Amino acid sequence: MDAAYPFGAPVFRRILLKLSGESFCRPGEGGISVEEVSRIARQAARVASRGVELGIVVGGGNILRGASLRGSDVIQEATAHYMGMTATIINGLALQDALEKSGCETRLMTTFKMDEVAEPFIRRRALTHLARGRVIILACGTGSPFVTTDTAAALRGKELGVEVLLKATRVDGIYSADPEKNPHAIRYEHLTPDQVMRDDLKVMDMTAIGMCLDNSLPILVFNFKKDGNIERAIAGEPIGTWVANSPRPKPAT
Repeated sequence: MDAAYPFGAPVFRRILLKLSGESFCRPGEGGISVEEVSRIARQAARVASRGVELGIVVGGGNILRGASLRGSDVIQEATAHYMGMTATIINGLALQDALEKSGCETRLMTTFKMDEVAEPFIRRRALTHLARGRVIILACGTGSPFVTTDTAAALRGKELGVEVLLKATRVDGIYSADPEKNPHAIRYEHLTPDQVMRDDLKVMDMTAIGMCLDNSLPILVFNFKKDGNIERAIAGEPIGTWVANSPRPKPAT
C-alpha cells in the first residue's frame, strides 16, 4: 500500500460526490469557511490523484435555500429557487480555486449561461473532461425550479455513467431516527431504495431516491467530516450506509 495513500486501491473508477451547501461552512454557521472548503478539496484531490474520475455536485444552502422563502408575498417561489441555484455558483467557484491550489485541473460547469466564470454543462464535454483527469464541479442544479440539488446529482450521475453517488453528510450513514437527537437510533449498513422510500428515511428527497432506483445507481451515505472518509469510500471500506439492490463492492485485495 502506498504510504502517501494509506487506503486500498479504488474499487470505483468514476464517481459523483454530492456536497450540500452546509459542507462549505462550519456547523451552525452560514457563508463559506476557507478551512472547510480546503479540507474537502484536499481529500478530493487525493482521490483524483488515484485516477478516479470525479464529478462534484454542489448545493447552496449555506448562502440561500430557495425553500426558505416559500410563502413570501414579495418573492415568488420559482424566483426563490433560481436564487438558490445561483448561490451554488459561489460555492462552485470557491471549491474550484481550492482544488486547483491542491493540484487538480478543474472545470466549473453550470446550467445557467455564465461564460465569464464557467462553461455550460454539456454531457459530452463533461465526459471528455473526466476522461482527461479533470475534476468537474456541477453548479445550478438542473437549471429548473422546484428541483433539489439531490435530484440534480441523481440525474447527472446517470448521464455521466458514474458507478456510485456519494452523498456527504454530517453523520456516518442512515439511521432509524436522528442520531443527534436520539442516542438509541440504529445505523443501517445496507438498505434498498425501496426500504428508504417505504420508511421515509430522510437522506435524499424521494425524487432523487426514485431516480437512483430506476437507474440502478447505488448511493453511499457517509460522514465526510472525518478526514480520509472520501478516500475510504472509494476504496470500498465498509463506512456509511450503502443504498442499492446490489451488494456493496468489497475492498480490492
